[in-house]
Amino acid sequence: MAAKSILEDIKKELESHVGEKIRLKANKGRKKVDEKEGILEKTYPHIFVVKIEEEHLSERSERRVSYSYTDVLTETVELILPESLSN
Repeated sequence: MAAKSILEDIKKELESHVGEKIRLKANKGRKKVDEKEGILEKTYPHIFVVKIEEEHLSERSERRVSYSYTDVLTETVELILPESLSN
């Protein structure tokens, strides 16, 4: 029951930052960490979507990645929200 409440708190916190720039660190396993910066695009009941713009060999591309709120709870994904980015 407590875990459900924590997941709801995470979702509400993210909902208040939709449309804002965030930084995320995703643990990919085997000592691999993927660090990206993007726009928190949308929240859904069980996942949230981040739009990431990348530049590779002078080509700009846009992609979307999604993570679950459980990923944040278990620290598989670490989010740095806008108020932290401005410091």
